[in-house]
Order: sequence, then C-alpha cells, then structure tokens
Amino acid sequence: MSPVPLIPGEDHRPSLLLVTDLGYEARGRRYCDEDIFLASRLRENFDVALCHPRDAAALLDRFDLALVRNSGPVLHYQEAYEAFRARARELRVPVCNPLEGRGDMAGKQYLVELSRAGYPVIPTVDRAADLGLLPEAGEYVVKPKLGADSVGLRFVTGAEAGAALEGADEGTLLVQPRIGFRYEVSFYFVGHDFQYALYAPDPERRWVLEPYAAGAEDLAFAHRFIAWNSLGHGIQRVDACRTAEGGLLLVELEDLNPYLSLDRVGEEVREAFVARLKGSLAYLAG
Repeated sequence: MSPVPLIPGEDHRPSLLLVTDLGYEARGRRYCDEDIFLASRLRENFDVALCHPRDAAALLDRFDLALVRNSGPVLHYQEAYEAFRARARELRVPVCNPLEGRGDMAGKQYLVELSRAGYPVIPTVDRAADLGLLPEAGEYVVKPKLGADSVGLRFVTGAEAGAALEGADEGTLLVQPRIGFRYEVSFYFVGHDFQYALYAPDPERRWVLEPYAAGAEDLAFAHRFIAWNSLGHGIQRVDACRTAEGGLLLVELEDLNPYLSLDRVGEEVREAFVARLKGSLAYLAG
C-alpha cells in the first residue's frame, strides 16, 4: 500500500535530496545511523536520495527540495558548501534549513553580537582590546569562528588569549572565559515548535545524554534564541550550560546540521519529531 500523501488531494511525491556524510566520524555519536533512520522514514512520503555535501550542488536541479543533515563541519568542504548555497539560490530550490540562518550556519560571530547585546550567553569577545569585558577566569577558551566539533579549540591563560587574538587575522578567533557548570542541556526545535530536550548529567561526557524535563523558564530561555534567529522553518538545537549559580547560558545555536540524538529519546517523542519534520518538508515542497 502506498503511503498517504501529506497534502490532502495531492498525489505527487516530492523528491528530496538528503545531504549527509555517512562516513563522517564524530566523537561519541554515530551520525550515519541517525540519517539512515531519517531517510527510511522520510521515504514513506518523499522520493529520497542521499548524497555527500561535495556532490550536492551538481545534483540539486533534479530535486524539489533539499534537507541538510549530518554532513560534518563545513570547514572540511567550504568551497563545495558555498557552491551548494549559490546553486540553491539560483534554482530557487527550498532548503531545510533555510540559508539565512544567523547562528552557527554563519559562523560564531553571533556569540560576540549576543554577548554585546546582553543576551544570556557565555561572555565572548573577538578583539584583544575587549578582553577586559570578560569576567576574570583561571583559564580562557580560544576557538575559531568557523570551527565545529571542537576543531581548533584550546584552553589558555589570559595573557595567551590576548596574544592569540593579536596574532590572528582580525575577526577569526573568539575568546571566552572557561566557566564551571553543572551540566549541558540541549533543546530541539522544528520551526519554532519545541520537540524535546536532552542533557548530559556528567560534564565530562558531553554526548552521554538523558531526557530532560524542560520547565517554563527553560523553554522561555530557548525560545528567545529561536525567535532571534527568525528562521521560518528548519531544525535547530539550542545548546546551553547550567551554571554553578543555577542560570542557563547559551553555548551554541546550531542551525545548520544539528545532530539530533534521536536514539536517546523514547519512541513516542521520536515519532512526534518525525511527523513534525515530514509536515514541515511537505509544506516547503508546496
């Protein structure tokens, strides 16, 4: 029996290009398993093909829409990614997530901007002259704005942080105080709709996640960044840390290809997420 179309009265099955790198190895996560699962479920309502991000631009004209999933850090294929973005705009093929994201999709400059604007984020600067704006800390974190998966991240003293900023090309590095926290927690959204939350009770084991019962204050915190990003659709993950004082601070707003940890949620939550994603993609396909 053929799957029931998502759009009543519509028999056309949209074609979906799922951009992923099944061979990418991430610490503590199996990206490939998640995307194989998602492809199997999306195939119930779409004609799905998987491709590596290096092939996406060349294949895009054959599909109704594209879904960027666990494709690995863009810095490993920056030229191919820019070609894909240009081709999508040229062809006007809908992309999920849309290419106007203001979070990690555009680099980590947003952490500097949000910090300056007084948002609850880990204090962040990108100029040696602004180091005095950071709270004093025993160590500081230096990382590239275009980094991902901790590529290029290192812990340094205050003096070393200043030297790193002065020695780098302007605007390429970020510096943050290394703060103590109780745990990290992630909030997952499709569009502006909250789906579920997971947290890592042990700060030393970031990807050993458990379901987290998000309260009203937690959701208000996460929704604030979803609203700021202003994407009309797509999958976003708001990563935060719970400080020793009890508050939440933003660590990252992942709006390009957030890993979903679907193996860490119950079947009912997973099914609800898949249904919401299918609906979002069907709407994009028209």
